[in-house]
Amino acid sequence: MTLLGGILTSLLISSGCTPTVKIEPPEKPIVINLNVKIEHEIKIKVDKELDDLLSNDELF
Repeated sequence: MTLLGGILTSLLISSGCTPTVKIEPPEKPIVINLNVKIEHEIKIKVDKELDDLLSNDELF
């Protein structure tokens, strides 16, 4: 009987030490402020001869 009593006592004591995790929603809503400015620049280098050829209306 003492062995059974010891096991029951140890189970009761160890059950009180189990960690608990609480997950609660926040009181205020989550605000994500996205101030994003996207700029892009495209640079095209054209060879002088190619530029002269394209400026001619005979090509197209």
